[in-house]
Amino acid sequence: MAKTLLVRILLTAAPGTPVDARMRKVDMTMIDQPSLARWEEAEVVRSRVQARMTHKVRPTGKRVLERYAAPSADTPYALEYAYHLIGDVRNQTVLDYGCGDGPDTALLAARGAHVVALDLSPDLLDIAQQRIAVDAPAGTVQFLCGSAHALPLPDASVDVVFGHAVLHHLDLALSAAEVFRVLRPGGRAIFKEPLRESRLIRAVRPLIPYRQPDISPFERPLRRAEIEGFSARFVPGRARLFGLPFVRAAELLRTRKTIQDRSYALDARLIARYPALRTYASLIVFELHKAGTATPRTC
Repeated sequence: MAKTLLVRILLTAAPGTPVDARMRKVDMTMIDQPSLARWEEAEVVRSRVQARMTHKVRPTGKRVLERYAAPSADTPYALEYAYHLIGDVRNQTVLDYGCGDGPDTALLAARGAHVVALDLSPDLLDIAQQRIAVDAPAGTVQFLCGSAHALPLPDASVDVVFGHAVLHHLDLALSAAEVFRVLRPGGRAIFKEPLRESRLIRAVRPLIPYRQPDISPFERPLRRAEIEGFSARFVPGRARLFGLPFVRAAELLRTRKTIQDRSYALDARLIARYPALRTYASLIVFELHKAGTATPRTC
């Protein structure tokens, strides 16, 4: 069933500011059930490979916990900014949407949240459970093996949904409906996702033969229109872009940490100052609200 949705533009506002209500039509088509079954089976197979590649689970280090405990709004690091948006979630129910092997589950529980950690992969959930057992965090964790397209949760049962590189694995029409359904009125959803808006980068990437072994045939960097469509039923919140090409190059070349830190800082300055460069960003962190009585947080 195809749905044409009027949606808000997410990427035209300045970084860190609410998005203006300029509207555009986007076609979002929900996938049929047989195709969805093949899609999810491919993800289970991919996750099995990822689980085999995961090293021995160790306690989450003190430095890691401190790094993501209270990052600033102007951090040049995408994941730190995502945790800035998450904010104070003590005693709130947080869905770790596609938790994988659990690194974010541990960080969310360390903040005192009641975490529902959901993933389609039994192999990755097993590692996530080992991680939480080692960490023994302050919050509570409930593990669920299930589909992100059909969440095994009641309506309006979650305060915050957090997704770290999960949407680009999913059918966006189905997942948007499920995220909206389980959020309480006034609840928030925060996502960190790969982005590929540049036509040049889209043209060049297929020419690079390397492909990671734990990538499924269905996952892909998202396009602006896809994120807009996903966000249509929500109230948009804050958003920032990250990751110009030179940042990834510094990582791949395994440059010294000081050089990588400088590249991240330069990346943030360039994206903030030169809007034309935002087309080449490779990551987006964005926040969505479900309309209700809760007051949206500010930076």
